[in-house]
Amino acid sequence: MKGAIVIGLVAGLICYYAMDFRIKRGLDESLDAWAIHGVGGAWGSLAIALFANSNINGYSGLFYGNASLLIPQFVAVIATMAYALIVTFILAKIVDKTIGLRVSEKEEYVGLDISQHGEVAYT
Repeated sequence: MKGAIVIGLVAGLICYYAMDFRIKRGLDESLDAWAIHGVGGAWGSLAIALFANSNINGYSGLFYGNASLLIPQFVAVIATMAYALIVTFILAKIVDKTIGLRVSEKEEYVGLDISQHGEVAYT
């Protein structure tokens, strides 16, 4: 139970600071998927290696005397990031070459609900 609280608190902090980092750098990224799902997911996967409890799943993490999960979890995080980066890059190139990735500045200013969907989402 204590581990879950620590994991959640750390996740909230690092996701917030990842989002703040992105905003301060002026990086364009919709829905903060990287900051929340990418950074938060990486932390969650690594937290397994730290907080795993053998009473729950038969494996213990570092804080319960077993460091053997650290390397596999780290490798899994790196492999997942590499896969996501490569596949996203390929798909983005395909979309950019076919229909384009960006709308015009005018369409963005008016709002995508109106310019792309022909409807008003909020009144």
